[in-house]
Amino acid sequence: MAEKIKKANWRLILTVITVVAMVILIIGLHHDILSTLKNLKKVNLWALSLLIPIEFINYHAQAKLYETTFQTLGHKLQYWFLFRFSLELNFISTIFPSGGVSGFSYINLRLKSRGISGAQATLVQLLKTLMLYSSFLLILIVGLLFLAISGRASEFLILISSSIVTILVIISFGGFFVVESKQRMNNFFTYITRFLNRVIKYFRPNKRDPINIDRVERVFNELHDSYLLFRHNLSALKVPTIWGLVANASEVMAVYVVYLAFGHFVNPGAVVIAYSVATFSGILSVLPGGIGVYETLMTLVLAAAGVPASLTIPVTIMYRIVNSLIQIVPGYVLYQKALSPETTS
Repeated sequence: MAEKIKKANWRLILTVITVVAMVILIIGLHHDILSTLKNLKKVNLWALSLLIPIEFINYHAQAKLYETTFQTLGHKLQYWFLFRFSLELNFISTIFPSGGVSGFSYINLRLKSRGISGAQATLVQLLKTLMLYSSFLLILIVGLLFLAISGRASEFLILISSSIVTILVIISFGGFFVVESKQRMNNFFTYITRFLNRVIKYFRPNKRDPINIDRVERVFNELHDSYLLFRHNLSALKVPTIWGLVANASEVMAVYVVYLAFGHFVNPGAVVIAYSVATFSGILSVLPGGIGVYETLMTLVLAAAGVPASLTIPVTIMYRIVNSLIQIVPGYVLYQKALSPETTS
């Protein structure tokens, strides 16, 4: 009985947090929503409707990425479950801005009922992030080539692109360096755990070691063992990486389609670089969906590539609103369904 009450309280807390976050998101975008409605008269709705199949392709690619990665670990998960799960995860990551941490927490919780350990779920999410980043490097390079051919590759845009590439390479190699050695991985995460314990105890001095270091060490030992399966079978990552490339390309195409809906053909390279800057910077935002940061950076970078702000601002707003409706609404419904007693029991 106590366990049922605990689960009910947990679902209630998550639901309340979700509703509050969605209200903040709507309030923060209410001017943009009104502006979008006014701009609908200028938009080719047939072209705009292409966002739906493009986003379907995006989530199809994410589901296949998960499916092929879990297969290497010996888990065969249903495609439609992973498709729905990808929508739920996108909703979580958008509503709860935490640099992706909320996504890692949710995947552990959601896949536990499927017989997947927290270490394996974490590894797959890490690999997914790595494959999305690595495949995006190719798209970024292609975008820079488009700008160079058109003569729009300014020093500013080259600096931005090279900075993003450098950061992604450092993160990728740094992650491999840590995970490659069980000793390095244990030392790294033990240090992080102790640091978090000190921070938590600062605010809650009466709570002793809220995060159990021995338990964390056991989890990451299992994480390292799972990693070795991929380490000795690198060819297994080829197909997931291709799906990561498809997922990234579809997101960039979604932005470009909105420009087409407004009747403008802009340089694809400018869209690629602006999207990458806005996305990576938006991760650091403390507001849901990176409100304000995303729109501002998209406008600034596209302006540097010669796209006028008078076009960029309504296009960015339109993309954000329509794309959010396509993804967040079904994501919220599926998320709430996932929290139902039948699912969580």
